[in-house]
Amino acid sequence: MTTACSPARSPIRKVVIVGGGTAGWMAAAAAARFLNDGTREIVLIESDAIGTVGVGEATIPPILGFNQLIGVDERDFMAATGATFKLGIEFVGWDTGQDRYMHAFGGHGRDIQGLAFHQLWLKLRDRAGVGGLDGYSPSAVAAYLGRFAHPDPARPAPPLAYAYHFDAGLYAAFLRRLAEAGGVVRIEGQITGTDRDGETGHVGAVRLDDGTTVAGDLFIDCSGFRSLLLGEALGVPFEDWSHWLPCDRAVAVPTEPSTPILPYTRATARPAGWQWRIPLQHRTGNGHVYASAHMSDDEAAALLLANLDAKPTADPRHIRFKAGRRARMWEGNVVALGLAGGFLEPLESTSIHLIQTGISKLFALFPDSGFGAVERDEYNRLMGDAYTSVRDFIILHYHATRRDDSAFWRHVRTMPVPDGLTRKLSLFREKGRIFRYDDELFGIPSWVQVLLGQNVVPVGYDPIVDALDADRVADALRQMRATTLRSAQALPTHADFIARHAPSGAARQFAK
Repeated sequence: MTTACSPARSPIRKVVIVGGGTAGWMAAAAAARFLNDGTREIVLIESDAIGTVGVGEATIPPILGFNQLIGVDERDFMAATGATFKLGIEFVGWDTGQDRYMHAFGGHGRDIQGLAFHQLWLKLRDRAGVGGLDGYSPSAVAAYLGRFAHPDPARPAPPLAYAYHFDAGLYAAFLRRLAEAGGVVRIEGQITGTDRDGETGHVGAVRLDDGTTVAGDLFIDCSGFRSLLLGEALGVPFEDWSHWLPCDRAVAVPTEPSTPILPYTRATARPAGWQWRIPLQHRTGNGHVYASAHMSDDEAAALLLANLDAKPTADPRHIRFKAGRRARMWEGNVVALGLAGGFLEPLESTSIHLIQTGISKLFALFPDSGFGAVERDEYNRLMGDAYTSVRDFIILHYHATRRDDSAFWRHVRTMPVPDGLTRKLSLFREKGRIFRYDDELFGIPSWVQVLLGQNVVPVGYDPIVDALDADRVADALRQMRATTLRSAQALPTHADFIARHAPSGAARQFAK
């Protein structure tokens, strides 16, 4: 009988991370914190000659938990990365071209007697003083006012749900220092080939351009779009989702910082895609995601440059991609993170979160040298579900539109969508019902905000709401709205808070 201590089931002794960038150094920092028990070696291979995509600068609230788990101090992190706070994403022009709404973090109002707040609002939204849904979100109201603060016991108010904008390159450098301090060894070099085990097919080692061979037990592929190990060496196929997400290009350009420093990302719809605006302390990140079938690279760059609110500080940089993922994220003794495993455009700032999810699932299912199929299969199921749920949420933004002003928007508005999204749309259109499945990332408030923001308005509401006294509930809603506004107005400005909390140097000049 084979035991856990026998050679066939021995512990993983060496973890090799292939590639740096955000994915590689997130994995390295987490490995230094949770895997480096004194018996395990962790190395990361990267080449200074190979650039990283490095445009993912906006995040969602779970990043706070990741930073805390690996021992990151928020002040140090923000100062090192030029970070600002993010309360949500403002979507401009996604329904008619003349509209805007906020997908804010956190919830809206509060449920009453177990009934979802948005159901109460759907019934009473036309009552005087009830107003729009945004008015019940602490994060949305604070975002529009340009204000921010951490929870304060002396200020009884709902806490703001938040994430960050930061410089992805500086974040990787920050994590590198943390990882190396925790024992991770960085090896400089480009990978030129792999050595496979003749019996298992596992990757036994990678070969570098200087002739060095780096062996390992577990390989984490963070090699970007090339997917050197999972895709090229092991041949795991790529599932193409471009028939649902036709944008396949981006052009990015940084600008000088502009005032005020807004505590939210902006996503503005364009004729063949959309434009992002991400405010950092030392610069503003801008980019244009578009479908090459509907717009040329030169047209896309010209449109971006014509719609900047500050002076560019570098030439536009073009990026090509394809929406989709590898059929399996874990094959043999290789696990892919980030672009090596899949790509979904940054419309809802999920790229870094999917890296974080991959790391946490790997650690929860960390193998021994036997690389059991049950652990691998569960990881692939969980990561497949994670990518699929995010995919459907992004498709929603394109599909739920009344825009008819370009071939691109006519296509995405009328295209068939995945069955799971069709069911969600049908349930919401009938009585505003939304259900969250399994470990789905985006919760009910997120779906409600995007659906209503893009004019998917239910024909009815949950009839159970009629059991409550409508006048009393309407009064409660008005009080919630007024309290939310007063609480936000009492907060310091976003720039003032950053200047006191964690300035990188650039922020001080913007504080008043």
